[in-house]
Amino acid sequence: MLFITLPSGRKLSYVKPRIGTNRFGSECVTYEGIGATKKWERLESSPGKWVENITQAVARDILYNALSAFRSFDVVMHIHDEIVIEADQHISLEAVCEQMSRVPPWANGLPLRADGYECDFYQKN
Repeated sequence: MLFITLPSGRKLSYVKPRIGTNRFGSECVTYEGIGATKKWERLESSPGKWVENITQAVARDILYNALSAFRSFDVVMHIHDEIVIEADQHISLEAVCEQMSRVPPWANGLPLRADGYECDFYQKN
């Protein structure tokens, strides 16, 4: 197994990593995973793919940190970097955005802010 430890302490894991050759004939890291065929196969990686995986995983950890603060709220769903809350009128949008902007202890110094909007049904802003 190949592990990448994220700033949160969570680990990304890659099964049976090897140095291989990519479709362009260059050396690359390969690992086993679910491919386009929906079956286990050997997958190629690239520096861009590693960065993408790490970035998305860190974003997920930041969202999870925010979601844990909303346990008493009715979180209807979350999509990537967005949460949908069904709340009473007395819950202020500013308070929700302030909570979403709290930086996790493991990301000290990260500039983080949140925007939001209120509506009667889900829609993209």
